[in-house]
Amino acid sequence: MSFISFFSHDSTRQLLALPVFLPILGAIVLIALHRSGVQIQRVISGTGISVMLVAVVSLLVSGSGDNALVYPMGDWPAPFGIVWVYDRLAGLMLLLTAILAVISFIYVVATNEDKKAAHFHALFQAQLFGLNGAFLTGDVFNLFVFFEVLLLASYGLMLHGGGAARSRAGLHYMVINLIGSTLFLFAVGALYGVLGTLNLADLAVKISQAPASTYGIITAASLMLFVVFAIKAAAFPLYLWLPGTYSETSAPVAALFAIMTKVGLYAMLRIHGTLFNEDTAPIDLSNLIHPWELWLGLLTVMMATFGVLAALNLRRQVAYLVLASVGTIMIALGINTTAGLTGGLYYWIHTTLMTAGFFLLADMIRRGRGDDRWTVHPPMPQAVLAGGLFLAYAIGLAGLPPLTGFFGKTMILLAALDRPLWAPIFATVLISSVLMVIALARSGNTLFYRVDHERPSPVAVAKNGLGWVAVSLPIGLVSLMVITSNPLTHWLQHTSVQIQNTPVYIQRVLNPNADAAGTNPSFPVHPPFNGGRAHPPTPAHPVVPES
Repeated sequence: MSFISFFSHDSTRQLLALPVFLPILGAIVLIALHRSGVQIQRVISGTGISVMLVAVVSLLVSGSGDNALVYPMGDWPAPFGIVWVYDRLAGLMLLLTAILAVISFIYVVATNEDKKAAHFHALFQAQLFGLNGAFLTGDVFNLFVFFEVLLLASYGLMLHGGGAARSRAGLHYMVINLIGSTLFLFAVGALYGVLGTLNLADLAVKISQAPASTYGIITAASLMLFVVFAIKAAAFPLYLWLPGTYSETSAPVAALFAIMTKVGLYAMLRIHGTLFNEDTAPIDLSNLIHPWELWLGLLTVMMATFGVLAALNLRRQVAYLVLASVGTIMIALGINTTAGLTGGLYYWIHTTLMTAGFFLLADMIRRGRGDDRWTVHPPMPQAVLAGGLFLAYAIGLAGLPPLTGFFGKTMILLAALDRPLWAPIFATVLISSVLMVIALARSGNTLFYRVDHERPSPVAVAKNGLGWVAVSLPIGLVSLMVITSNPLTHWLQHTSVQIQNTPVYIQRVLNPNADAAGTNPSFPVHPPFNGGRAHPPTPAHPVVPES
C-alpha cells in the first residue's frame, strides 16, 4: 500500500479540520493555564504547532488538494452551510504558515520573548487560527470573521513587550485595519443585498446570472473588496502602516507577520479570481481587477525600493523588502496568465521564507552589535556566521542567482513578454533589483566593516545557538527549493491551472460528491457549471436550489 492510498476520503476530510480547530483549542487551554508558567505554555504551544505541521504535510502529500476537497461543517452542503475548501493553493498557504510558526516558535524559545508579557502563546495560537481559517474558508463572510480574528491576535502580538515606539506603530496599524474592516462589511452587505448569498462558489454562479442593472453595485462592491485586500497586503498607496509596524514589533512576531501580507494577496487571487474569472463572469465584469493589480504592483515596487534605499536601520529595510515582494507578486497576478501565476507562486514561497528569516537575522545582529542602525559599533561576536547569512539573505531578496529570488523574478519577466506593458514591467523589476543590491551592499558594509575594535562586544546574546538555528532554517528551505526547482515548478504549474479553472472549483464546492452521486445522496446534485457567458444555465435546470 502506498503512502498516499493510506488516506481514505473521510479520514482526510476530518484531518482538514485540524489546522483550524487545533490552534483555537490550544489558545483556550493556554488562557486557562496562563498561571502555570511559561515552560508549560511552551510545551502546549509547541505540541500544537508540531501536530499542525504534521497534519498540513499529510494533507499535501496525500494529494487531497488535486481535486479541491470540500468539508461541510455539520454536514450542511454549500451554499447553505459553512464549508472548508482545500485545494493546492490552500495547502501551500497552510504549509507556509506552519513552517513560519515553527521557525518563530524556535526563536521565541531561544530569546525568551514570551517572558516579556503574559498570553504570548495564546495570542500566537489565535493568530494561527485566523490565518488557517482565512486560507480554508469557502465563504466571504467567514473570510471577514477570520480576518478579524487574526487582526485582533496580531494587535496583541504586535504590542507584546510594550514600548512607546511599538504602541505608536500599533495604533497606526489598528486604525488602518479597522477602516479596512468597515469597508469589508460594506462590500459584503452590498453583495448579499444584490445576490442573496455569500458562499464564494454560489456568488460566482449568481454573478454569472445577474441582470445588467446590478452590475454597478457588484462592481462597487468588488472594488471595495480590492481596497480592503490592498490594505491587508500593504499595496500602494495603502502601505505606510507596514514599515513601522514590522520594524518595531518583536522579531518572532515580525517573522510570522511575513505571511500576513500574503493573506491580502491570497484573498485577491481567491475572491476576485473566482468571482470575475473570464470563463464564468459576464463580459462587463470580467478582468475587472487585473489592470489595477498590475499598475499598483509596479508603484508598490518603486516606493518600496525608495524605502530600502532610505531606511535608517536594518529592521526597517527588511520591512520595505516585504513591500517590494508584495509589489512583485501583484505584478504576477496582474499579468494574469498561467506562466505569470506560476512565477508569482514560486516567488511567493521564496519571499515569505526569506523575509521571515531576515527579520530574525536583523534581531540577532541588533543583539550582537547593540543596535542595527548604520552607525559605528563594536564588532559583533560570530560576525562571520552573521555576515554569511546576511550575504545569503541579501542575494535572495535582491533577486540574484543562484537563489530562488532570481528564478521567481525570471519566470515573472518571461511571462510578461506577451503582455502589452512588458517594457515598464521589465524596467521596474530590473532597476529595483539593481538598487536593492546597492542598498544591501551598503548595509552589509556598515554593519560588518565599519566597527570600533576598542569597544567591548555584547557576547552573551550573540552566541545563542538555538537562535541561529531559527535564522538558518529559511536559507536551508530556500536552498532545497533550488535543488528541487524542476518538480516544484511543475507542481506550481498544475496549481496555477487549478486556480484559473474556476468552473471546476464551483462545481466541486456546490456538488462535492458528484462523482459518487448515486451512492451518497446526502448532497444535492447540480448539473456542471459552464460559466455565465458561453453556456448559461437554463431556468429549467438551475445550478443551485432557489433560496
